[in-house]
Amino acid sequence: MKKHGILNRDLAGIFAKIGHTDTIMIADCGLPIPDGVPCVDLSYTLGKPSFSDILDAVLDDFNAEKAWIATEMNVQNPTLHSRVRQVVNVPIETVSHEELKQLSAKAKVIIRTGEATPFANIILQSGVIF
Repeated sequence: MKKHGILNRDLAGIFAKIGHTDTIMIADCGLPIPDGVPCVDLSYTLGKPSFSDILDAVLDDFNAEKAWIATEMNVQNPTLHSRVRQVVNVPIETVSHEELKQLSAKAKVIIRTGEATPFANIILQSGVIF
């Protein structure tokens, strides 16, 4: 039994298969999931688990080298935007929400949270650990 990192068996298995430049997405509960993209739905009630809780856990266990967020997050969700800028210590590219949804179709997994605030979505690109 694992003692550290992501304990969710589905996420742990997917993370073990991620290669350099592969992407994953952490999403709010309203983001449409593209056909063919695996979704691990962690939501259990509106707002739970939060985007921030899942982002923190993922960043502890996933080596990101780049990220994408929606441009709209800055104005529509400034508190979360500030938090993302504080905890994501890699270059962050901003794109329109529509473009972010298009990029989500290439993700190896979308992690659905219970987050119910606007534009609470991020794509993380895998780096290497050496």
